[in-house]
Amino acid sequence: MSIIIGIDHGYYAIKTAHCSFPAGLTSYGEHEPYTRQGLLEFGGCFFVCGSGRQPIQRDKTVNDNYYLLTLAAIARELDGKGMNRAKVHIAAGLPLTWVATQKEDFQKYLLQNECVDFTFRNKEYHVEFAGADIYPQGFAAAFYRLQDFKGINMLVDIGNGTMNIMYINNSRPLEKKCFTEKYGTHQCVLAVRESLLKELGTVVDDLVIEQVIRTGTADIGEKYLTVIRKAAGDYTKEIFHKLREREYNPELMRLYVVGGGGCMIQNFGEYDKSRVTIVRDICATAKGYEAMSVRKIQRNGGMLV
Repeated sequence: MSIIIGIDHGYYAIKTAHCSFPAGLTSYGEHEPYTRQGLLEFGGCFFVCGSGRQPIQRDKTVNDNYYLLTLAAIARELDGKGMNRAKVHIAAGLPLTWVATQKEDFQKYLLQNECVDFTFRNKEYHVEFAGADIYPQGFAAAFYRLQDFKGINMLVDIGNGTMNIMYINNSRPLEKKCFTEKYGTHQCVLAVRESLLKELGTVVDDLVIEQVIRTGTADIGEKYLTVIRKAAGDYTKEIFHKLREREYNPELMRLYVVGGGGCMIQNFGEYDKSRVTIVRDICATAKGYEAMSVRKIQRNGGMLV
């Protein structure tokens, strides 16, 4: 029997059904670093997981980073279950319009080893891989609430690097109306950074900008807060402009927003709250991947733990 573990491989963070951690990865080769926090030992080399982010790139298989982060995600999930040995079936995803061309390569990438032995945060793990399913990003976050999608609906998944758009009409996704825009929270941070430099001649740490985007405020001077809020508001207006280019009409359809970028809509957007639903659970996509794989395996008569 196998355990299904859903993993949302974001540029900013790696999410599972029960945890989230930054997607950064630092390699130390064969030299053990001084820190033990987030330390992964695999193949005789040491890596620290959870500091920084991954560069925005179309192909996530160009290096070993996402594979190593996958091992860390699996370890976190197994540790939460009190396990260190398991047969794992991975449920993951890709941006909507990339699935068709990259699904097979990403699946092979995740299953490059039949079994692995590694150490994560001072705990040894042995994992056998039973398989991997790759699903459309965004849609997975709505999978377990499809009954809510009556009539015409637009689903938008705003991540760190991309914004995925899909129509779901009467609980059915329309495959021919799926779009991916390179328009996420990272681009908002860049726009805010540029405004601060232009308006105040100041460079502000991205952590501060991200906090304002995420919460709407931060413990900084009012003039800086004003510029950040204005730039974030302008960027959010552009998001709605992008949606209108994809035929979004708030009077004719409902909008569902998932992904970490939903905070921009909530904090800076101008919208009818009765017709826009913002799902703030950042683990919703990983949970959706798991639910989709559970259904698939059970339909095929498979066994799960």
